Parts: sequence; C-alpha cells; structure tokens
Amino acid sequence: MSFAAPFVLVALAAIPVLIVLYGGVQRDRRRAASAFAAPALSASVLPRRPGWRRHAPMLVVLIAVAVLVVAAAKPQRSIAVPVERASIMLVTDVSGSMQATDVRPTRLSAARAAAKRFVAKVPKTVNVGVMALSSKPRVLASPTRDRFAINAALDQLTARGGTGTGEAIQAATKILRTQPGVNGKRPPSAIVLISDGSSTGKVDPVAAAQAARKLRIPIYTVALGTAQGTITVPRPGDQGGTETRPVPPDPQSLAEVARASGGKAFTAADATKLSDVYKGLGSLLGTRNAKREITAGFAGGGLALLLLGAAMSLRWFGRLI
Repeated sequence: MSFAAPFVLVALAAIPVLIVLYGGVQRDRRRAASAFAAPALSASVLPRRPGWRRHAPMLVVLIAVAVLVVAAAKPQRSIAVPVERASIMLVTDVSGSMQATDVRPTRLSAARAAAKRFVAKVPKTVNVGVMALSSKPRVLASPTRDRFAINAALDQLTARGGTGTGEAIQAATKILRTQPGVNGKRPPSAIVLISDGSSTGKVDPVAAAQAARKLRIPIYTVALGTAQGTITVPRPGDQGGTETRPVPPDPQSLAEVARASGGKAFTAADATKLSDVYKGLGSLLGTRNAKREITAGFAGGGLALLLLGAAMSLRWFGRLI
C-alpha cells in the first residue's frame, strides 16, 4: 500500500500526545474523587466501578482518529488491469529438433497449441505477431489485433532448418521498435521466445538480447523438451537408412538470453507445463499494475469507529466522552 499524500501521516504523532493527556485527565479525576470521599468510604459511594469500560470508548475514538488520518493521506493499492496498448512477438523455434515426441504429440505441435491459448487469453487490445525461428527468421504475421490472422500464422509453423536465435531476436526487436505509439511514445513491447536448443546462427543471442534491453524490450524464454528427447534423421553420406539423434533442450543458454534482456526464463518438460507457462505469461504481459485510491474504505471505517465510541459512552455513562 502507498499514499498519495504521505506527509499527512505526520499527524499520527498526535495519538501518543492524546494518550498522555487522557492519562492526565484520569489522574485528576481520581484525585478529585479522593478529595470528595475518604478511601474507606469509596466502596459505599461508588459500589460499582466502571473498570475497563471507562477507557474503552476513548480507545475506540483514538483508533478512529488514526484511521481517519490514514484516510486523509489518500491510501492506494496496486491492482492488475488490462493493458490498453502493447505489442508481443511470439518467436517459435521450428528447427528439426522440434519434431521430437518427448512433448506430446511433438514439441512443435505442443508449442503451437499453447501459443493459441496464450493469444486467446491476452486482452484484445494487445497486438501479437508471429515469427518462425529457423536458420533465417520468417515473419508469419506482423503485430496485429486480428486473432484469426494470428492463429492462421501459427498454423503455418513447420519444422525445418537450424536455430538462428540471435537473428530472430534482432528481427523481432526491429519490428517492435517501429510499432506506432501515442504522442510519439512507443507502446510497451515484449518477445516470447520458445526453443529447445542452443543457437546455431552467426549472431550472438546474448548480444542481441542486450540490444533489446536498451530499447526496453524484455525477452521471456521457454526451454521446451526433456533430456530424453530424440529425432530420427537420415544417416550421413551414402550409408543409407536412418539414425536416432538426441536433442536435449538447452535451458541455460535461454536463461542467459532472458537475463540479458531483463526478462524471465521458464522451462517446460511437457504440454501441461508449457500450457501453464503460457497462461502465466498471458497474465504477466496482458496486464499492468495501476494504483487505485482506497480512501473511502478508511474514511468509512473511521467514521463508524467514532460513532461506536460515542454510542459506548452514551450507553454506559449517559454522556459523550
């Protein structure tokens, strides 16, 4: 919780002063009572002492004053609200290793299905683009609000080529930095990069991520697959036939990319985990924190406590404090 006018909270220092003054009044009251009747006669003059009830109304009033002071400081709390304008590039690895079946039905099919659920979750005001990460990046859809076009682009993802991660980050950054904004201000942007292996391209992915960070474009990486992932490929040369090749994911390289860009890194060993990651990203990228004033709640509570203190005093002593 924060305050729009925090300097008002200085008034809380008056609470201890009021407590001291109240204590002095009570001591004076006891002295006056002692002067009126000898201590031995006190029990017959005041057979029933109010005890704790004497101080309860004042305690409630002091709490009410403290609450009202907090209300005057205009308390605020942060809540998640849908973003009004933002652009996200979904960069999906389509290299040959994405045909591995350790993530059912295949890594690429699971990535496509999770991406579609992600697109369905983010607010309609968010522009989403689609890029295929291969030896050379291919833009299948520029950032748009047209969900049908985005899903059609995701359907075009087919496994082929290598893993030019650095090249894809450069291309996605170039697209996002040119997105139209309002009053010359570029809208918030981010890259969601899903891959299963280390880069085989010429551009250093970490250097590309650092360049994206300078433009305030974080990269959220998802390492997809398990250490048991394999693909079947033709034997090299003229040997004929096929062979099984292991294709474990490389979460460390992707984590370095995310860290260099100011984003976050995730891992997904199966389709369910991948879906959960995309769900979390939808909430993270599709909302922003906004401050909302909650003064009315504190003011109402303070007034209610004041009325309670007055009612207690009238009920028990027949007068206000």
